Amino acid sequence: MRRGYWREPGDAVSAEEAWDIWAPHAYDVLLEVARRYQAVTTYGEVGKEVQDRSGVRTSALLQNWIGAVLGRVVRRAHKQGHPPLTALVVHKDDGKVGVGYAEVLQVAGQPPVEDEMERERHAASARLACYRYFEASGLPADGGQPALAPRLEEAVRRQRRSAPQPRRPTCPRCGIQTPVSGACDYCD
Repeated sequence: MRRGYWREPGDAVSAEEAWDIWAPHAYDVLLEVARRYQAVTTYGEVGKEVQDRSGVRTSALLQNWIGAVLGRVVRRAHKQGHPPLTALVVHKDDGKVGVGYAEVLQVAGQPPVEDEMERERHAASARLACYRYFEASGLPADGGQPALAPRLEEAVRRQRRSAPQPRRPTCPRCGIQTPVSGACDYCD
């Protein structure tokens, strides 16, 4: 098995060269995603697609290079006045943007967002900006709403359903749960 980075059929390239080659392909992939309302993609899908489109391959683990490629996308989008396309990239397992999303904020001159769900809400707004800017198919006439990635949205919904519901107070005399009015139907 080959190791490192190489151009098919086998010429070696440096990691930096590979990242520079992959970044424009990643940009194109994300433009395609941005043109479909509520669409997202995963880090793995972007990684596979840039290798397939460029013919440059690697044996390196995805997490060791995808951030460098997406960082180039962040800077290009900012330079071109485009919304942050990397907000469209989420983890396959949980639907969240990665910690590298901090670069989006940094390049835009915004303070870091430490709270994970606040970061996800920021990314949801950034995704909506992408859909609007690139006139996504399926975009509602009202311009759409920010939305968490589908996998994350489902996890949040499950968590809300499983959260214990607050109990209403009980009557101090008979111990029966009181109605919303707070007055016991039996004692008052």
